[in-house]
Amino acid sequence: MAYSTVVEESTSLEKQIERNFAEARQRTLDLIAPLSDGDLYSQHDQLMSPIAWDLGHIGNFEELWGVRSLPDSGEVFPELDEMYDAVKNPRSIRDELPLPDREKLKEYLDKIRHVVLQQLSEADLSHAKHPLLRAGFVYQILLQHEYQHNETILQTLQLKRGEPYSPRLPLRELPTGNSEIGGMIEVPAGKFLMGTDLRAGVYDNERMKHPVSLDSYRIGVAPVTNEEFMRFVDAGGYRAREFWTDEGWEFIRAEDINAPKYWRQNEDGIWITSSMNYEEPVNPRRPVIHVCWHEASAFCRFAGMRLPTESEWERAAAWDRENERALLYPWGDDSWTPDKANLDILGWMPAEVGAYPNGVSPVGCHQMIGDVWEWVADDFQAYPGFNAFPYDEYSKIFFGSDYKVLRGGSWATRAGAIRNTFRNWDYPIRRQIFSGFRLAADT
Repeated sequence: MAYSTVVEESTSLEKQIERNFAEARQRTLDLIAPLSDGDLYSQHDQLMSPIAWDLGHIGNFEELWGVRSLPDSGEVFPELDEMYDAVKNPRSIRDELPLPDREKLKEYLDKIRHVVLQQLSEADLSHAKHPLLRAGFVYQILLQHEYQHNETILQTLQLKRGEPYSPRLPLRELPTGNSEIGGMIEVPAGKFLMGTDLRAGVYDNERMKHPVSLDSYRIGVAPVTNEEFMRFVDAGGYRAREFWTDEGWEFIRAEDINAPKYWRQNEDGIWITSSMNYEEPVNPRRPVIHVCWHEASAFCRFAGMRLPTESEWERAAAWDRENERALLYPWGDDSWTPDKANLDILGWMPAEVGAYPNGVSPVGCHQMIGDVWEWVADDFQAYPGFNAFPYDEYSKIFFGSDYKVLRGGSWATRAGAIRNTFRNWDYPIRRQIFSGFRLAADT
C-alpha cells in the first residue's frame, strides 16, 4: 500500500488524526507481518525487547493516555499495566514476561483503538478545555509514540540473526548523492531562539523557547561519511589511546570494538556492512552509521575537530537569519516530502551525502533531518522553564550526565516524529541505534 500522512487543508483535525492513526497502525502491522512467532517473541539482544512486548506496550500506552486519562473513559485492561510498564520491566527481562499470543495482542490493539476512535469522533479538539485534548495534544503524542516504536522495532530487526528480514513495505530507490558536497561552513555569531512554545505535537523536553547567544563556529556541511570514518579505522584510531575519553577507551577495550557496528573486513581486506542481514561493501559516500557517542568523539579528536553543541546543531538546522525566526524543518515549515529528506523507512539505509538538495538548511547544511541520528556534545538536560507534561517518565527522570543527546532522526524515523526541535537521548555507549554525527569547530 502507499503510505501518506499528508491531508488536505480542508480536513478537520479530528479526521486528520483518525487517518494518521490508521496509517500508523498499518505501518506497524506491515513491519511485523513477515515475522514468524519465534522472531516476534524472541529477545534478539539484551538491549532490546521482544517485538511482541513493543506491540503490547503501544496498546497499553494508548489505553493509559487515550482512554483512562480522559473523561468518560471506555473499556480498559488494568491487569496489563505492570507487564507493559517500561520502568518496572527493563528490556533485559521482558522475554520472561507472560506475553499474550499474537492473536490476543492484535485483539487488544483493536479494542483499545476502537475506544480511542469513538472518543475522538465525539471530540471538538479546536475548542477543548481539557489540557490533554486541547489541539489534539494527546492524540499527537499517541501517534508519535507508535512512530517511535516503529524505529525501535527496526533496531531489533537489525540485531536479529538467522534468516534475513524480508520487508513487506515498499522500497524506494534512494537518490544519488553529490560528491562535491562536504567540508565545513561558518555560522556567524549571534542570538537565536532555541526550542519551541508549541503545545500540540511536541514533547515537554522541547519547551520552552529561549534565547541562546553563540560565538561564530564551523559545522559540517554534511554528516561524516563512511569514507572519512574509514580513514580513522585504517589509521588505527581504535587502538590510539589519545583520541578517547577514559570511559570511551574502557568501553571499546572491554567490548573489543575496532570498527562501526555491523562492519567486518573480508578476506580481501574490503569492509563489508550488513542491513537486516543483507551484506554489501561499505558505500564510501553514505553517512557512517551505528557508531556510539564515544566513537564519534574519538573521530572528532582524530580530525582536530569536536562535536557540535546542541544549540549549535539547532541553529544550523533551524535558524532563518534573514527573517529572524526558527523553521520547523531545515527546508522550511512545509511538511516532509520524499525529495527533502531520507525518512519514513523508504530506502532501508542512509542515502549518499548530497542526495537531498531540496532539504538544505538556511546556512547550507545538508541532511540534518533523516539518514542518521546525529550525536551532539551535550548531556540531556532540561531547558529553562521546563515543566513535565503529561508525565515525569518521558523526559524528567532521564535528565543528567548519564545520557547524551541525538538530533535529526534517521532513515528509520517516521516523518511525523521528527522536527528541528526534537531531542532524542541515549547512553553514550549505544551503537544499535541508527546514529552518526557531523563535525564542528571553533573559528
